Amino acid sequence: MSARRLAAKACLLASLVLAVAGCGGAAPQAAQFVPPAPSTTDLSGSLRARYNLLPTLALGEAVAREYGVERDEGTALLVVALRRVGADGEETSVDAEVSAEAVDLGGRRQQVALRKVATGDYVDHVGTMRVGRHDTIRVQVGVVADGRRQQFDFQRNF
Repeated sequence: MSARRLAAKACLLASLVLAVAGCGGAAPQAAQFVPPAPSTTDLSGSLRARYNLLPTLALGEAVAREYGVERDEGTALLVVALRRVGADGEETSVDAEVSAEAVDLGGRRQQVALRKVATGDYVDHVGTMRVGRHDTIRVQVGVVADGRRQQFDFQRNF
């Protein structure tokens, strides 16, 4: 093989190596920590709402039984717990009326029928709703406690 031909092959090989290196994009970066979505909100006075919306399949059997829900792939459990925060930071259960409506990105609305469930010394408001894979759900919660109506909302991605 001639020197000229060998040089041409070397040049072609170098060009291919550079082309392939350019296809890789940016160098890999370390994963960034994404903090969990907030799950509490302080309402007026000393009233605090703790909430979550999670797939029922994520519940253990004992928890599903305690809340009286069936574990199902297309169902999520909404839990809203209202607590009064004392001066010492101690939380006690609050008697209240709670309502909720869920809206997905397509604009489909679901009224979530909530019922009270006693969990130890506390009362939680729980209800189930239909969700699909890759849904983004915005939940609007209404609370009537101490004669006052208050609202908050939050979003969860599935």
